This record gives sequence, C-alpha cells and structure tokens, in this order.
Amino acid sequence: MTSLKVEEFDILLPFFAKEYEATHSERHTRAGQERQRKAGGGNKPRLATMEDKLLFILVYKKTYPLQTAQGLLFGMGQSQANEWIHRLSPILESTLIRSGHMPERDGQAFEQSGSSEDAPTDLIIDGTERRKQRPKDPEKQKQAYSGKKRPIPTRT
Repeated sequence: MTSLKVEEFDILLPFFAKEYEATHSERHTRAGQERQRKAGGGNKPRLATMEDKLLFILVYKKTYPLQTAQGLLFGMGQSQANEWIHRLSPILESTLIRSGHMPERDGQAFEQSGSSEDAPTDLIIDGTERRKQRPKDPEKQKQAYSGKKRPIPTRT
C-alpha cells in the first residue's frame, strides 16, 4: 500500500525518525510549552513506533483514502487520523528532501539533472487527466475539442 519495498522502507526510516525527533520533544507539548507532567501519561498512542508513523503517512500519501478509512486501518477515529496526517505530512516532506528522494515536479529540471547516459534512470510519469477550460467562441471550441466525448446515437 506504500509502493515501497521493505528495503526501501528501511532506508527511509532513519531519515524520518531523525526529522521526527528534531520537531517533537518529549519535554515540550505540541504547543511548545514546557510539560508539567512526565510524557507517556494518558491513553497509549495508536502509532507507538516510528515504523507505525512512517507507514501511516506513506499509506495516506499513496492512496489518499478518506480520513475515516485511514483511521479504521490504523485503529483510530477520523479526528485522530486528521491530526496525525497534519503532524506527519511536513515531516515526510522534509525527510524526502533531506534524503534526496523527493520526486521531481519539473520535467525540464529532471532532464537537466545531470544523469549520465551510462547510468540507468528510473522515470515515472504520474499523469492525471484534468478538465480544460473551453473557450466561448465556437471556432476556438472546435480546436480545443478532444474528440473523446461523442454524442450518443439515437435509435430510430
């Protein structure tokens, strides 16, 4: 559900753990205030280990399920899933940037990335069909027409 092999997950995990530890302290609350009580009190977290946290956010980013479904997958409610998604998304992004695994969004930048012809290059194109704003002018509409949607023939 993450499209990663176990080896790839294991490579990414230390980077993710380092980023998480840099942004979350056990001596401070999420608001940044000094804790009055020792960390660990209250209900036990559903995402107790770093592996759970990384798996949670990778599954979400790969499949984009409803937050209710994501919560069901990981044994929590929708509001907790929402909270974890917003907490872990920036950490995953900075992890991918620091580890050099962030996808390239610009095709020209990818082309100029300096890969030699001898080295094998993995290229994945993730294309999504998007609606195109059609012009109001009938002549220009014909030029923008893709031909995909044909009128349904009527039976006589």
